[in-house]
Amino acid sequence: MALTETAKQNYERWLSFEKLDPETRAELESIRGNDEEILGRFSGSLSFGTAGLRGVMAAGTARLNRYTVAQATQGLARLIKKKRASARGVAIAYDSRNHSREYAEIAARVLAGNRIKVYLFDDLRPTPELSFALRYLSCIAGVNITASHNAKEYNGYKAYWEDGAQLPPDHAADVAAEIAKIDVFDGVKLANFKRALASGRIELIGRKIDNAYLKQVLAERVSPPGIDEAAKDLKIVYSPLHGAGWKLVPRVFREMGIGSVEIVPEQAKPDGDFPSVKQPNPELAEVFVPGIALAEKVGADLVIATDPDSDRVGVMSRGKDGTFARISGNAMGALLLDYILTAMKATGGIPTDAYAVKTIVSTELFSEIARQNGVKVYNVLTGFKFIGEVIKKHEKAGYGTYVLGFEESYGYLKGTYARDKDAVCASMLIAEMAAFYRQKKMTLLDALEDLCRRYGYYAEHTENLDFSGADAAKQMAAVTASLRREPPEEIAGSKVVSVGDYLAGTLTDLRTGKRLPTGLPSSDVLRYETESGDVILVRPSGTEPKVKVYLLVSAKTKPALDKKLAACRAAIPALVRA
Repeated sequence: MALTETAKQNYERWLSFEKLDPETRAELESIRGNDEEILGRFSGSLSFGTAGLRGVMAAGTARLNRYTVAQATQGLARLIKKKRASARGVAIAYDSRNHSREYAEIAARVLAGNRIKVYLFDDLRPTPELSFALRYLSCIAGVNITASHNAKEYNGYKAYWEDGAQLPPDHAADVAAEIAKIDVFDGVKLANFKRALASGRIELIGRKIDNAYLKQVLAERVSPPGIDEAAKDLKIVYSPLHGAGWKLVPRVFREMGIGSVEIVPEQAKPDGDFPSVKQPNPELAEVFVPGIALAEKVGADLVIATDPDSDRVGVMSRGKDGTFARISGNAMGALLLDYILTAMKATGGIPTDAYAVKTIVSTELFSEIARQNGVKVYNVLTGFKFIGEVIKKHEKAGYGTYVLGFEESYGYLKGTYARDKDAVCASMLIAEMAAFYRQKKMTLLDALEDLCRRYGYYAEHTENLDFSGADAAKQMAAVTASLRREPPEEIAGSKVVSVGDYLAGTLTDLRTGKRLPTGLPSSDVLRYETESGDVILVRPSGTEPKVKVYLLVSAKTKPALDKKLAACRAAIPALVRA
């Protein structure tokens, strides 16, 4: 694509800014004459939504850098001032990524420059602790500098509101509107960091919040009879994947009495270059290679890994044959729900008002377990903030016992102390569950097979279709637009009987023509249910240049399940077209 006049002007304007820092100036000078690079960096801006900002770290209006972070924070500051909540303050956390501490300090300086109280963590912390901290301190908002499990080139800016969840859509829209009015250089108020710290406008926080947070996490133990003794025999290998879980996850294991915890040495140190992995994502089997080698050496039962901001957790479990196999996010959500409900039955029973929450793209096995145990399930859009919304509504109504919330991308939350997925708490529960089954001479893999025998066989698969270039967002939107123009009549040889269009907010039964509202916020997601009972969903990612296709398949036997899943996977190319 040819260099546009807008991109050229933006590029030259950045270079002409007198106070531009030397590092950014040198970076911009290095791309002079590279029209493609200038176009990509300056043809637009990062989009601020309910997930905040996320992008490659580099100079430019369409990249994440100290200037775009400051601009976004100025937009958040304006929202806080409109709400007359400056005195309540903002909690700020960050992970191990390159520039995360720098961006956190810039956000603190902007808020302090707007005369808003700031509570800044003194070192990297897990995302769920940020959610807890702003609730604990009664802050109006929170900011976390992280790109979760993305590759090292990325960073992000997550904004939270007073309930501890990420910004609701209306607030995110307000911040986005304010950002559009703010000059990236001249429209930002920046306080001097040292002076703001000395005056108390910026306050460093740490150990006190850690202790209060871990007290709440440990209170979420299910603790069925005999579990303390069983935990003493359990051996765990843990990897923080160079991230924020490096202190608190091992501490939780120690405090719950796990017999042996070994940390993967080459993945223990926080490092934004993530030198041992291509991508620090616990969904990927390759990140477990060093951990499995250590587990073999020490005879461990489990290998647990958390992502850089410690909100997602992945697990490799040893099977009866001695080899390790990965447990998917969907399978772990189902296992945890069944374990919690089993323990509830043994220690007083399941409350009649019990409820659980999952996202629409997560396994229906979770729903079946809940149904057979008298637990109501709420299906929400992708994003843990929507799970938090369900919790908040029940708290306001004064009714409902929250059991568990989960999403297929390895995120879980038990307890209402936070409003985001929590890998610290989930790691604790997974370890406790492993000890519980160890008493029964079962591994977690054995427990999963038993679950399928009791409730049916379920499989899930996510296909990521990658897009690139300055018009990636348009290409992604074209995929779902095409499906709306020409909806599929059948998928994998099975007739489509129901269509959910979450952008239009409708659920349509094609057999009867009956149309019902989704009851959920508008989102560019399409859901197809087939005559054979399978579910296929298509949605553009809100944080990455990908269109995601989710397959949720079930059958009475494992061979039948494998056959159905293979047929659905083969149908994806014909289904998804731009």
